[in-house]
Amino acid sequence: MSDPALLTSAAGLVPDVARIAVLRANALGDFIFILPALDALRSAYPQAEIVLLGAPWHAQLWRDRPGPVDRVLVVPPAPGIRTAGPGEGEASMVDFLAAARTERFDLALQLHGGGANSNPLVAALGARVSAGLRAEDAPPLDRWLRYVYYQPEVIRYLEAVALVGAPATTITPMLTVTDADRAEARSVLGAAERPRVVLHPGATDTRRRWPAERFAEVARTLHADGYEVLVTGTPAEQDVVDQVVAAARVPLRPQVGTLSLGGLAGCYADCELVVSNDTGPLHLAAAVGTPTVGIFWVGNLITTATPLRARHRPITSWTVHCPVCGVDCTPGIYPHRPGDGECPHRDSFVTDIPVAEVVEAARELLFRS
Repeated sequence: MSDPALLTSAAGLVPDVARIAVLRANALGDFIFILPALDALRSAYPQAEIVLLGAPWHAQLWRDRPGPVDRVLVVPPAPGIRTAGPGEGEASMVDFLAAARTERFDLALQLHGGGANSNPLVAALGARVSAGLRAEDAPPLDRWLRYVYYQPEVIRYLEAVALVGAPATTITPMLTVTDADRAEARSVLGAAERPRVVLHPGATDTRRRWPAERFAEVARTLHADGYEVLVTGTPAEQDVVDQVVAAARVPLRPQVGTLSLGGLAGCYADCELVVSNDTGPLHLAAAVGTPTVGIFWVGNLITTATPLRARHRPITSWTVHCPVCGVDCTPGIYPHRPGDGECPHRDSFVTDIPVAEVVEAARELLFRS
């Protein structure tokens, strides 16, 4: 528990801060959303070391990369924290916390979600002051902010770091692309003979996937417009990438598992446009400065879409009823409203978005003066 004298102002800077722990151990898009919060911490505490408690891929991404993260501690897999990656052995949370407490963190920030599982972890770090988000089922931290689901993610975490006196310096997630990133992309892709665009047709949640044949229609149009079209995906998305390539009936370049995350950043940074479902690579592309057209379900438009429009076009589906059984899926968030809430189906909720809207947005960004 912290010294009560430090808590006289809920939004005040904490004195004598040398080391800050930040818990954010989930997926790529989730991490991109906290980059402005990390920038705010760096500005407010310029001499402090910022240590990200993350996953193995965070450690790889931040190796020799300029930015607000100084170091990564890999958190063991645990319920509500993160799942184990392929080939990842077991690790003890007890041992991790014992080692983490020797770091003597001055601040510990929970930027991981509602806090039911993450607040106990953050509190167990033994920092002088803990702060972050708290849902109804989560224990409190020293300084906390109520977790409300429908809020833009970037703003959510900026409000959380403001609890320790770190005001926003930007609302735009930005990730530095290194020479190594670009060199990897060049070694895999070679020199571009035509301007490049990227399609990313996958998403972990299949409800956020626009149909593969519609991505194929976009690919045909952009190929006819004179662009080299890449199709990126994770190994788990190989099938949907193959579907797009087969349906397009024009030469496309599938890239599944050919690039590291840094190499993917280098690839996107040197492309003219990325067209993607609402998933991590879409947000990565925006963070490295590439124009994007994103396919969004309306609920995710509120939480994850950028509010900026000069270089980004989020295209919205307004579907709220399950396309299979017709259940209104909103009462899970709004229990006082009529409806049924959750259903077991995972069919796409974004099929009402027509190809013409996506092509129009893509051409507007590509042909802008």
